Amino acid sequence: MRCGMQRMRILLQQKETGLYFKDIEDWSRDSSEGMDFLSSTAAIDFCTRNKLKDVQLVLKFDEQKYDIVLPVIHRSANSHGDRLSDVG
Repeated sequence: MRCGMQRMRILLQQKETGLYFKDIEDWSRDSSEGMDFLSSTAAIDFCTRNKLKDVQLVLKFDEQKYDIVLPVIHRSANSHGDRLSDVG
């Protein structure tokens, strides 16, 4: 029996609208048009650098039933310097 590999894309999605990030000021309903980040860390760093709020990370697979949606979090400075907080 052959075990099939699922291709995974790393996308950013607006929480409220469900639109996928294509480029600054450009979002799409079609996940296939969304920017595929090299890693989840790269996607989160991009959100922080560009002050994107109310977005979530979508690990998108060939079969939708395997998709994983995660909140985007970033480090925010406090007196201890180790607190994580939700971007959106």
